[in-house]
Amino acid sequence: MIIVMKDQATEKQIDEVIGWIESVGYKAHPSRGVERTIIGAVGDNRDKAILKYAESLPGVEKTMPILKPYKLASRESHEGDSVVNVGGISIGGPDFVVMAGPCSIESEEQLMESAYVVKKGGAQILRGGAYKPRTSPYSFQGMEEEGLKLLEKVRLRTSMPVVTEVVNPVDVDLVESYADMLQIGARNMRNYELLKAAGRAGAPVILKRAPGAPLRDWLLSAEYLLKYGDGRVVLCERGDSFGRGGLDLKLMERAMKATALPVIADPSHACGRREQVAAQALAAARAGADGVMIEAAADPSAALVDGRQTLGLKDFSALAKKLRALRK
Repeated sequence: MIIVMKDQATEKQIDEVIGWIESVGYKAHPSRGVERTIIGAVGDNRDKAILKYAESLPGVEKTMPILKPYKLASRESHEGDSVVNVGGISIGGPDFVVMAGPCSIESEEQLMESAYVVKKGGAQILRGGAYKPRTSPYSFQGMEEEGLKLLEKVRLRTSMPVVTEVVNPVDVDLVESYADMLQIGARNMRNYELLKAAGRAGAPVILKRAPGAPLRDWLLSAEYLLKYGDGRVVLCERGDSFGRGGLDLKLMERAMKATALPVIADPSHACGRREQVAAQALAAARAGADGVMIEAAADPSAALVDGRQTLGLKDFSALAKKLRALRK
């Protein structure tokens, strides 16, 4: 159920409605817009009829049921598009955001050089993986906490906010203590205990779509983050197969219509080949994505993970320039 406040409702009235919602056993999720506030009430549907009484409270315009299974992720639960702030960078606002960096953190020198490469090229947020879920148990699994320490060190030197993946619920608090934003990878989109833990952490979260996952499942996974968190969730389209079949731009566009959450794209993992990344990134920008996540490094040929899809300085700078021009 959502409770729509009148456009002239006071903060006191909004707080009183939130208090009443929680007093009857529901959790309130307010969405404050420019003109009015919408409050989502989430809880046990068996007693949802009681929420109709909210219409008699001062400042309330009306109540409306949400028929979609994803209540908080639906566009009806928000007053306007959501904007997620990450270290002073707004995702979902008028600016197109570029996140870039190496797939995995491999050394201080590698991460520092890559950070300067992507910052010089026009990236606003640095990405880098300290924990790497791999298909083979013999592949490089990441530097783990040592990688997180390097990520924090580079963040301080470059003044760039950082995003990194978390793969285990027990590591969420540790990763959140080093990073500005958490990433839930495609392999973990349906790891519901991880989603709950990431939501409770309080940091903004990127949620990648699992290959082949329908829109409904993607948004229901986002619902876990929203239910247990503070609403700062960004969706990331990363392609329809681990065989690198490219971005599903039609599904991404459907997501942007179904939800108010920001939506970005990861053309690097979608393609798997660096010569295809630019075209996919530009297509995502033209389709209306709020940003892209690109794998870029100072020396892609030396990368232990995903070097084949990683851009160097020249290619990344050229792509970032085209993205800015396209979005203008």
